Amino acid sequence: MSENDNLQNAEGIKETEIENTSAEPTNENLESEAKTTTEEVVGTDAEDHVNEIEASNAEDAEDEANAERHEVEEKDYHSMSLQDLATELNRLLKHHKIQTISKQVNLIKAEFNAKFGQLLEEKKEEFINEGGNELDFYYTNDTKKLFNQLYKDYKQSISSYYNEREQNLKQNLEKRLSIIEEIKGLLNVEENINTTYKHFKELQDSWRNAGPIPRDKYNNAWNSYHHHVERFYDFLHLNNDLRDMDFKHNYEQKMKIIDRAEELAKDDNINRSFRELQVLHKLWKEELGPVAKEHREEIWERFSNATKTIHDKRQAYYADLDKAYEKNLVKKEEIISNIQAIAEDASNSHSAWQKKIKEVEALRESFFNAGKVPLKVNEATWAKFKEAVRTFNRGKNKFYKELKKGQYENLLKKRELIKIAQENKDSDDFEVVTPLMKKIQSDWKKIGHVPRRDSDKIWKEFKDACNYFFDRMHQQRKAENQHLYDAFDKKVKLLDDLKAFELTDDNKANVDTLKSKIAEWKAIGHVPQNKRYIDGKFYKAIDDAFDKIKMDKSKLDMVKFESKLENLANPDDTRLLDNEQNFIRKKIGEVQSEITQLENNLQFFSNVDETNPLVKDVLKNIEKHKSELDSWKAKLTKIRGMYS
Repeated sequence: MSENDNLQNAEGIKETEIENTSAEPTNENLESEAKTTTEEVVGTDAEDHVNEIEASNAEDAEDEANAERHEVEEKDYHSMSLQDLATELNRLLKHHKIQTISKQVNLIKAEFNAKFGQLLEEKKEEFINEGGNELDFYYTNDTKKLFNQLYKDYKQSISSYYNEREQNLKQNLEKRLSIIEEIKGLLNVEENINTTYKHFKELQDSWRNAGPIPRDKYNNAWNSYHHHVERFYDFLHLNNDLRDMDFKHNYEQKMKIIDRAEELAKDDNINRSFRELQVLHKLWKEELGPVAKEHREEIWERFSNATKTIHDKRQAYYADLDKAYEKNLVKKEEIISNIQAIAEDASNSHSAWQKKIKEVEALRESFFNAGKVPLKVNEATWAKFKEAVRTFNRGKNKFYKELKKGQYENLLKKRELIKIAQENKDSDDFEVVTPLMKKIQSDWKKIGHVPRRDSDKIWKEFKDACNYFFDRMHQQRKAENQHLYDAFDKKVKLLDDLKAFELTDDNKANVDTLKSKIAEWKAIGHVPQNKRYIDGKFYKAIDDAFDKIKMDKSKLDMVKFESKLENLANPDDTRLLDNEQNFIRKKIGEVQSEITQLENNLQFFSNVDETNPLVKDVLKNIEKHKSELDSWKAKLTKIRGMYS
């Protein structure tokens, strides 16, 4: 179809029709004129590909800043703290046009209110737990005050913006309608055609600079404008030079637009092609006038075909995109289900919750990395995700709230123990108070965790009180048992002397020296209970010294045994001697059994010939065991003598 193949020549316009065109245009007249022109341009049934461009340009025409609206980043507000949300709102107000951020502001406000409401509940519970009256509760903080002020600033700014824009759009529309009326009136002006043409060009410039108008009036106004512009050009048949010059200029410019549109139709970057195509349509419609009638149908068909190619590619692109989005939707639905399953998990320990928190954090990350979903379910999917996370957080918060409550109760219990410790730390009745202090130390360990902010403080108070008491007790006991500590100091010196002792060539003298050191050690007497380890060190050093003496092994073994008995001997407690005596008797029984077994084995030989290697080994083994038996019996005699 041509752009306008039904326009009449000016000489065919009746006087009454010209008079009618000067009438004040009502909305009905405007829509009627626009309808006629639109049908002439794109056919009786408007094509989808042209409608899409027209709708996009109409939206942009109302507010040129709308193009930025989709470029404002939408962040994960659900994961932000109250302070972060206030900071983000402040950033949006400072760095973006007010009309582009309404969606982000509303999401931030919803998240802030939800989080602050949760904080309010916690503060209220603390207030009541500390004895406050619910009716007297009030809480706010600096972050809340800041957020309220920022949101108030936003509401005032957006209200002022829309009020001002509404006035501007209305004034611009009135200005454009007035221009249309002036163009219509040019058909009735009786003046030099050049003067009329000059006035017409001035009106066109005024139209281009008239500013945005309401989107619902955009297409009607522009189509009406073009309708009357073309009627004026038809009226210019009286001066074909002026008209043809404009027709030629418009034709050349529109051919450039068509060439560029056809290039864009071959471009694989769909979004870039469509955005530039919008600009081309805007230039075609807003910047250029009509062409000669013989070219109108041809050039529009070419431009429309290029537009349709880009439109069809864009539709196919979004169809493929929707398929990918559907796959992303399946992933996100699965992630949401996993979060819901974790939220329903009945595990109720700190370690279990920490594990679940890490799992949900990983799932949240996967959700944001899963890609976009179809636009029609985007809001619902996001809402479902947030609800799943909120359900998890409610369970987590409930657990930790109860845990916190339990920790608060533990804090009260531990403070009671601190009170007991502090009340008794100065007591001199160590016999009575010591078991009490040990008991409250044991009770402390059983109580469990307290709030972290109190943990170190109360532990220090409790530990200081207990340490103060036990230090006093130990000092007194040390004073009472000073002789034991003196004995310990003497034994330390004697042990050092023993370690420094060097053997001589006289084995008997060496043995006598070591025995004298053992006797000296015993004469020193007892040491404190917690210092008795020094006895083990001394007798080990004695054994090491005996091992270095070169003498008969059996004699040396008996000397070492006597040294051992000196260590075991205690007139007040014979348990160590008893154990050693039982051990020796057991060894005597074992050796006697070995000897009996070996003697029985000899009976299996038909001819006991001592020259037989096997018999010889058995006899040798019997003699060895008999010698060992004599040694054990001698030790038994020695140990029995210790009792007397």
